[in-house]
Amino acid sequence: MILPKARRERREVIASYCKRLSWSQTAVALCEQATPMQEVFLEQVMAAELAHREVGRKARLLSRAGFPAHKTLADFDRRVVQLPSTLSWEDLERGTFILDHRNLVFYGGVGLGKTHLSIALGMAACERGLTVRFFTATGLVVRLTEARKVGTLERVFLELQRTDLIVVDEWGYLPIDREGAQLLFRVVADSYETRSLILTTNLEFSKWGTVFADDQMTAAMIDRLAHHGHLLIFEGESYRMQHALMKQR
Repeated sequence: MILPKARRERREVIASYCKRLSWSQTAVALCEQATPMQEVFLEQVMAAELAHREVGRKARLLSRAGFPAHKTLADFDRRVVQLPSTLSWEDLERGTFILDHRNLVFYGGVGLGKTHLSIALGMAACERGLTVRFFTATGLVVRLTEARKVGTLERVFLELQRTDLIVVDEWGYLPIDREGAQLLFRVVADSYETRSLILTTNLEFSKWGTVFADDQMTAAMIDRLAHHGHLLIFEGESYRMQHALMKQR
Protein backbone atom coordinates (compact mmCIF):
# COMPACT_ATOMS: atom_id res chain seq x y z
CA MET A 1 0.00 0.00 0.00
CA ILE A 2 1.28 3.42 -0.97
CA LEU A 3 0.82 5.86 1.90
CA PRO A 4 0.14 9.58 1.45
CA LYS A 5 3.28 11.69 1.87
CA ALA A 6 2.16 13.30 5.15
CA ARG A 7 1.42 9.94 6.75
CA ARG A 8 4.67 8.42 5.54
CA GLU A 9 6.62 11.35 6.98
CA ARG A 10 4.75 11.05 10.28
CA ARG A 11 5.76 7.41 10.59
CA GLU A 12 9.37 8.36 9.94
CA VAL A 13 9.10 10.86 12.80
CA ILE A 14 7.56 8.21 15.06
CA ALA A 15 10.39 5.82 14.14
CA SER A 16 12.98 8.48 15.08
CA TYR A 17 11.15 9.15 18.37
CA CYS A 18 11.31 5.43 19.16
CA LYS A 19 15.09 5.52 18.80
CA ARG A 20 15.43 8.61 20.99
CA LEU A 21 13.18 7.08 23.65
CA SER A 22 15.06 3.76 23.46
CA TRP A 23 11.85 2.00 22.43
CA SER A 24 11.50 -0.83 19.93
CA GLN A 25 9.90 -0.05 16.57
CA THR A 26 6.65 -1.72 17.69
CA ALA A 27 4.89 1.66 17.68
CA VAL A 28 5.65 2.05 13.97
CA ALA A 29 4.31 -1.42 13.23
CA LEU A 30 1.11 -0.65 15.14
CA CYS A 31 0.55 2.34 12.88
CA GLU A 32 -0.53 -0.15 10.19
CA GLN A 33 -3.70 -0.70 12.23
CA ALA A 34 -4.16 2.91 13.31
CA THR A 35 -6.23 5.70 11.87
CA PRO A 36 -4.51 8.93 10.77
CA MET A 37 -5.76 10.71 13.90
CA GLN A 38 -4.44 7.92 16.12
CA GLU A 39 -1.03 8.31 14.47
CA VAL A 40 -1.14 12.05 15.11
CA PHE A 41 -2.00 11.42 18.77
CA LEU A 42 0.83 8.90 19.11
CA GLU A 43 3.29 11.39 17.64
CA GLN A 44 2.11 14.09 20.05
CA VAL A 45 2.43 11.77 23.07
CA MET A 46 5.97 10.77 22.09
CA ALA A 47 6.99 14.39 21.45
CA ALA A 48 5.62 15.41 24.85
CA GLU A 49 7.52 12.59 26.57
CA LEU A 50 10.76 13.61 24.87
CA ALA A 51 10.24 17.25 25.88
CA HIS A 52 9.56 16.19 29.48
CA ARG A 53 12.71 14.09 29.57
CA GLU A 54 14.76 16.94 28.12
CA VAL A 55 13.54 19.36 30.81
CA GLY A 56 14.42 16.83 33.50
CA ARG A 57 17.83 16.16 31.99
CA LYS A 58 18.73 19.85 31.89
CA ALA A 59 17.58 20.27 35.49
CA ARG A 60 19.81 17.37 36.56
CA LEU A 61 22.79 18.80 34.64
CA LEU A 62 22.35 22.19 36.33
CA SER A 63 21.98 20.59 39.76
CA ARG A 64 25.06 18.38 39.38
CA ALA A 65 27.19 21.24 38.06
CA GLY A 66 27.27 22.85 41.50
CA PHE A 67 26.91 26.48 40.48
CA PRO A 68 26.85 28.81 43.51
CA ALA A 69 24.38 31.21 41.87
CA HIS A 70 22.26 31.71 38.77
CA LYS A 71 23.97 33.91 36.18
CA THR A 72 23.23 34.62 32.53
CA LEU A 73 25.09 36.14 29.61
CA ALA A 74 22.30 38.67 29.20
CA ASP A 75 23.11 40.15 32.62
CA PHE A 76 26.86 40.36 31.99
CA ASP A 77 28.54 43.71 31.23
CA ARG A 78 30.75 42.89 28.25
CA ARG A 79 32.54 46.22 28.42
CA VAL A 80 34.81 45.02 31.23
CA VAL A 81 36.43 42.19 29.27
CA GLN A 82 38.83 42.19 26.32
CA LEU A 83 38.56 39.16 24.04
CA PRO A 84 41.67 38.02 22.17
CA SER A 85 41.54 38.16 18.36
CA THR A 86 41.29 34.36 18.29
CA LEU A 87 37.99 34.32 20.19
CA SER A 88 34.58 35.87 19.51
CA TRP A 89 31.43 36.36 21.55
CA GLU A 90 29.72 33.97 19.14
CA ASP A 91 32.29 31.33 20.17
CA LEU A 92 31.31 31.88 23.78
CA GLU A 93 27.55 32.10 23.24
CA ARG A 94 27.37 28.95 21.12
CA GLY A 95 29.86 27.04 23.23
CA THR A 96 32.03 26.10 20.26
CA PHE A 97 35.11 26.51 22.45
CA ILE A 98 33.83 23.56 24.50
CA LEU A 99 33.27 21.36 21.45
CA ASP A 100 36.81 22.23 20.31
CA HIS A 101 38.25 21.45 23.77
CA ARG A 102 39.69 24.95 24.13
CA ASN A 103 40.48 26.52 27.50
CA LEU A 104 39.63 29.98 28.82
CA VAL A 105 41.61 31.85 31.45
CA PHE A 106 39.84 34.89 32.90
CA TYR A 107 42.40 37.29 34.35
CA GLY A 108 41.70 40.52 36.24
CA GLY A 109 41.01 42.17 39.57
CA VAL A 110 38.23 41.27 41.97
CA GLY A 111 34.62 42.25 41.33
CA LEU A 112 34.86 42.52 37.53
CA GLY A 113 32.56 39.64 36.62
CA LYS A 114 34.97 36.74 36.07
CA THR A 115 32.89 34.39 38.19
CA HIS A 116 29.66 35.73 36.66
CA LEU A 117 30.82 34.98 33.11
CA SER A 118 32.20 31.57 34.02
CA ILE A 119 28.88 30.56 35.61
CA ALA A 120 26.87 31.99 32.72
CA LEU A 121 28.90 30.03 30.17
CA GLY A 122 28.58 26.89 32.28
CA MET A 123 24.82 27.24 32.63
CA ALA A 124 24.47 27.86 28.90
CA ALA A 125 26.44 24.65 28.29
CA CYS A 126 24.05 22.73 30.55
CA GLU A 127 21.12 24.10 28.54
CA ARG A 128 22.74 22.59 25.45
CA GLY A 129 22.94 19.22 27.17
CA LEU A 130 26.64 19.32 28.09
CA THR A 131 28.03 18.18 31.44
CA VAL A 132 29.66 20.86 33.57
CA ARG A 133 31.28 20.93 37.01
CA PHE A 134 31.96 24.11 38.98
CA PHE A 135 34.54 24.33 41.79
CA THR A 136 36.60 26.90 43.59
CA ALA A 137 40.30 25.99 43.41
CA THR A 138 40.48 25.33 47.15
CA GLY A 139 37.21 23.40 47.06
CA LEU A 140 38.53 21.18 44.28
CA VAL A 141 41.77 20.54 46.17
CA VAL A 142 39.81 19.60 49.29
CA ARG A 143 37.56 17.29 47.27
CA LEU A 144 40.51 15.52 45.64
CA THR A 145 42.56 15.33 48.85
CA GLU A 146 39.67 13.79 50.79
CA ALA A 147 39.05 11.33 47.97
CA ARG A 148 42.69 10.26 48.08
CA LYS A 149 42.46 9.67 51.84
CA VAL A 150 39.41 7.40 51.55
CA GLY A 151 40.58 5.62 48.40
CA THR A 152 38.08 7.08 45.93
CA LEU A 153 40.42 9.41 44.04
CA GLU A 154 40.29 7.45 40.78
CA ARG A 155 36.49 7.46 40.93
CA VAL A 156 36.47 11.26 41.26
CA PHE A 157 38.87 11.63 38.33
CA LEU A 158 36.69 9.30 36.28
CA GLU A 159 33.73 11.61 36.97
CA LEU A 160 35.78 14.61 35.85
CA GLN A 161 36.88 12.79 32.70
CA ARG A 162 33.22 12.39 31.75
CA THR A 163 32.68 16.15 32.01
CA ASP A 164 32.61 18.45 28.98
CA LEU A 165 33.55 21.62 30.88
CA ILE A 166 35.27 22.11 34.23
CA VAL A 167 35.13 25.59 35.78
CA VAL A 168 37.67 26.36 38.51
CA ASP A 169 37.04 29.70 40.21
CA GLU A 170 39.50 31.71 42.32
CA TRP A 171 42.54 29.99 40.82
CA GLY A 172 45.65 31.09 42.69
CA TYR A 173 43.83 33.13 45.32
CA LEU A 174 45.32 31.05 48.16
CA PRO A 175 48.63 29.16 48.40
CA ILE A 176 48.35 25.42 47.75
CA ASP A 177 50.67 22.76 49.18
CA ARG A 178 52.63 20.42 46.95
CA GLU A 179 50.09 17.60 47.19
CA GLY A 180 47.24 19.93 46.21
CA ALA A 181 49.28 21.39 43.36
CA GLN A 182 49.99 17.89 42.03
CA LEU A 183 46.28 17.06 42.10
CA LEU A 184 45.38 20.26 40.25
CA PHE A 185 48.09 19.55 37.71
CA ARG A 186 46.54 16.17 37.05
CA VAL A 187 43.17 17.83 36.43
CA VAL A 188 44.80 20.09 33.84
CA ALA A 189 46.87 17.28 32.31
CA ASP A 190 43.90 14.89 32.09
CA SER A 191 41.82 17.61 30.44
CA TYR A 192 44.43 18.42 27.78
CA GLU A 193 42.78 18.10 24.34
CA THR A 194 39.86 16.11 25.80
CA ARG A 195 37.69 18.74 27.53
CA SER A 196 37.53 22.46 28.24
CA LEU A 197 38.63 24.30 31.35
CA ILE A 198 37.64 27.78 32.51
CA LEU A 199 39.91 29.27 35.17
CA THR A 200 39.31 32.61 36.88
CA THR A 201 42.31 34.26 38.47
CA ASN A 202 43.68 37.59 39.65
CA LEU A 203 47.25 36.32 39.34
CA GLU A 204 49.36 36.74 36.23
CA PHE A 205 51.09 33.64 34.83
CA SER A 206 54.54 34.73 36.01
CA LYS A 207 53.35 34.51 39.64
CA TRP A 208 51.65 31.12 39.53
CA GLY A 209 54.83 29.43 40.75
CA THR A 210 54.52 31.24 44.09
CA VAL A 211 51.13 29.61 44.64
CA PHE A 212 51.82 26.09 43.39
CA ALA A 213 55.27 25.82 44.99
CA ASP A 214 56.87 24.09 41.98
CA ASP A 215 58.08 26.17 39.04
CA GLN A 216 58.57 23.21 36.70
CA MET A 217 55.11 21.80 37.31
CA THR A 218 53.61 25.30 37.02
CA ALA A 219 55.31 25.81 33.65
CA ALA A 220 53.96 22.47 32.40
CA MET A 221 50.49 23.43 33.62
CA ILE A 222 50.56 26.81 31.84
CA ASP A 223 51.89 25.16 28.68
CA ARG A 224 48.92 22.80 28.49
CA LEU A 225 46.40 25.54 29.26
CA ALA A 226 47.84 27.93 26.70
CA HIS A 227 48.30 25.51 23.81
CA HIS A 228 44.57 25.36 23.06
CA GLY A 229 43.48 28.30 25.17
CA HIS A 230 42.48 31.95 25.24
CA LEU A 231 43.32 34.65 27.77
CA LEU A 232 40.47 37.08 28.54
CA ILE A 233 41.50 40.23 30.38
CA PHE A 234 39.03 41.94 32.73
CA GLU A 235 39.59 45.62 33.50
CA GLY A 236 37.66 48.39 35.22
CA GLU A 237 36.20 49.23 38.61
CA SER A 238 34.86 46.47 40.80
CA TYR A 239 31.10 46.07 40.42
CA ARG A 240 30.80 45.42 44.15
CA MET A 241 32.69 48.62 44.97
CA GLN A 242 30.53 50.63 42.57
CA HIS A 243 27.41 49.45 44.40
CA ALA A 244 28.81 49.17 47.92
CA LEU A 245 26.51 50.43 50.68
CA MET A 246 29.51 52.03 52.39
CA LYS A 247 29.91 54.43 49.45
CA GLN A 248 26.31 55.60 49.69
CA ARG A 249 25.40 58.51 51.89
